[in-house]
Amino acid sequence: MSAALPSSIVAEIEFVGRTGGLVKALSGFKKSHHTVPDAITPATQAFLGKLCAEELTEAGEALFQAVRSGLNYKRKDVSLSLSSPGAVLTAKDFSVELAYALEAGDPARYTLTQWLRELRNAELAETEEFAAIFAGKFSEISFALKKGVRVEAVIDIIEALDDEAGMSVTYPSDCAECVIAVAGVDAQVRCTGASLDVVFTRGGSPRELIAGFAAVRDAFSISRELAGLIG
Repeated sequence: MSAALPSSIVAEIEFVGRTGGLVKALSGFKKSHHTVPDAITPATQAFLGKLCAEELTEAGEALFQAVRSGLNYKRKDVSLSLSSPGAVLTAKDFSVELAYALEAGDPARYTLTQWLRELRNAELAETEEFAAIFAGKFSEISFALKKGVRVEAVIDIIEALDDEAGMSVTYPSDCAECVIAVAGVDAQVRCTGASLDVVFTRGGSPRELIAGFAAVRDAFSISRELAGLIG
């Protein structure tokens, strides 16, 4: 695994997964005296923290037990901290953060985001036990870049390729970020300048996402400049 993931230009790697739903579907929501948020404010965020407390506690405890038993960790090897709307599981080989938030475009809905960070034992992610714990949990690998890149330069590289390269790029007028699509690859690459995010169409374990990333890396090898971005 360590050889499959770039290290010379990457400061940090994290796996990201997202789910969501209606705020009124959370167990803490009482239709008789609660109203659905129509804006994101400190008050509505605090309200969400109360509404999702039960779900967050259950999810955090389930993750703690799965990690503890699945990886044969002792008490000193793993701990769970709950502070709704977020929770952090700290293990000796990695950490996982869970966080509820109101959706920016629709405050009547929430998003639950899960981050796997600080993976200190690369071989662990290749094991069946690790894959079972995090099966279907993540849909993105995010690479924080040590030096960053100019989004405009990335766009220019893609647009200079001929059609046979099988790549296309989309971006807003301010070029704040761009999204690269690769023919035949079930993922897109989002470049923000500070990070490269490989976004897959379905959730998987870290092991599955790493395998999918290899296909993106192979596609980028068509250009020396692109290979350097993800090498």
